[in-house]
Amino acid sequence: MTPAVDLPEEFNASTAFLDRNLEQGRGDRVAIYAGDDRITYRTLLAQVNRAGNALRSLGVHAEERVLLLMLDSPELAYLFWGAIRIGAVAVPTCTALTTRDYAYMLRDSRAGVVVVSEALLPVLEPALADLPAVRHVVVAGAPGKADRIEEWTNGRGRHALADLMAAASPELVPAATHRDEPAFWLWSSGSTGAPKGTVHLHHDMVVTAEHYARAVLDIREHDICLSIAKLFFAYGLGNALYFPFRVGAAAVLYPGRFEPRLYFDLIRRYRPTLFFGVPTAYAAMLAADGPADLGAVRLCVSAGEPLPAALFNRWKERFGVEILDGIGSTEVLHIYISNRAGRVRPGSSGEVVPGYGVKIVGEDGREVPPGEIGDLLVSGDSIASGYWNKHERTKQAFRGDWFVSGDKYYRDPEGYHWYCGRSDDMLKAGGQWVSPAEVEAALIQHPAVLECGVVGRADRDELVKPYAFVVLKPGHRADDALAEELQAFVRSKIAAYKYPRWIEFTPELPKTATGKIQRFRLRERLAERQPQAPVG
Repeated sequence: MTPAVDLPEEFNASTAFLDRNLEQGRGDRVAIYAGDDRITYRTLLAQVNRAGNALRSLGVHAEERVLLLMLDSPELAYLFWGAIRIGAVAVPTCTALTTRDYAYMLRDSRAGVVVVSEALLPVLEPALADLPAVRHVVVAGAPGKADRIEEWTNGRGRHALADLMAAASPELVPAATHRDEPAFWLWSSGSTGAPKGTVHLHHDMVVTAEHYARAVLDIREHDICLSIAKLFFAYGLGNALYFPFRVGAAAVLYPGRFEPRLYFDLIRRYRPTLFFGVPTAYAAMLAADGPADLGAVRLCVSAGEPLPAALFNRWKERFGVEILDGIGSTEVLHIYISNRAGRVRPGSSGEVVPGYGVKIVGEDGREVPPGEIGDLLVSGDSIASGYWNKHERTKQAFRGDWFVSGDKYYRDPEGYHWYCGRSDDMLKAGGQWVSPAEVEAALIQHPAVLECGVVGRADRDELVKPYAFVVLKPGHRADDALAEELQAFVRSKIAAYKYPRWIEFTPELPKTATGKIQRFRLRERLAERQPQAPVG
């Protein structure tokens, strides 16, 4: 299919996000803020060229995967674009995984070169022992540090990234790649199994930048983007890398983990205009001591999980800035349903993003009428070509023009879309569908609730009922009286049959690295227990 965004067949994505800014006179504009560094587009392109030449000096060839296990930093941007520029395939990889995960990813991708941040070496090190396909290990750290890994590289090429780049030329002609050629992978969530290498093409980033960043966010060259989600996630990659680079705007890159205080400091220091978060982060920021305003922020964005209406309202009341909630996925690359500035419907995922198609179908595959829950399918030209080495999974998820999202949704008569949970999270209580997300949205409106996760649990009669794990805000006591109060509160907000029959107070919820609640972990926790009668 010819991309909806008009691009020539011979097309290298790096030119659309790097060279284009110099051609349009933005060479001296800041592209990246990182600590005290201010990296202009002119410097960025030169460093990307050095990175591409450094990879070539290690024998990296067209279509070869380069695994990037790197903290958010200018160097990650250089390597990502440098690999794409020489026709190789960049593979940004989550920095919060285990040695076992990295061994699997290296084996699955057959990457011959790994670039790793020095701080992550202890986790990567044991994974390399049985992977002879890895020819070179490149350490992103201070110059001359490569000798520190000599003992465990077993004769492989070992290099300091700074040394390689210092010796490389800042000039590099982009490879003559095709717009439909693989450019990068993103690992799709392993929450239901082993991570899947999701193959994206050279044209995909242009499609999402045009249809979402421009059309929905109205991103412009004077914007500054700050994202809580890191660059190895599809959400973060757009937010803080190719969205701003498409229009000559700037990104703030921060390598540390999320803490409300630190991000309030980043907002004050760099004065971003677009702030990208997730619901759990917004809740934590509201619960923390912080400023009464967000400085220059004009819009906030949320994805990953549905943003409860109560959280939207509290955020807007405190800061005066809207949060545009939406839904996207690794497979589609970014957000394809979103609320719009000035017409947010709190609690909903919003309206279809221009350039995408959405349909909600029943078990028979036919579209359901407005108000009826069904499976959400999406079409659009940023959808991945498939999963690497996962033929059956690819056939299940990618059906012609349509990607099967795995989400349950309904559409209201005004065209807003309402999330009802993952297909495998939906519950049937009393013969009727119950959305965990709807129960969670009701619970979180209670002033004592900080976070919650709802799953199904079988009672002694083997009937499935909602079970809620609740994290309380400081100052509230977890006891039976509060549990009963929460149950009554939910019954007052939504249909009575949907209320949680059990309330379990817990200090924290299991989450992915993006802050998404892992309901499957909660289900596993319950599976280890004996069925019991509901209470309340």
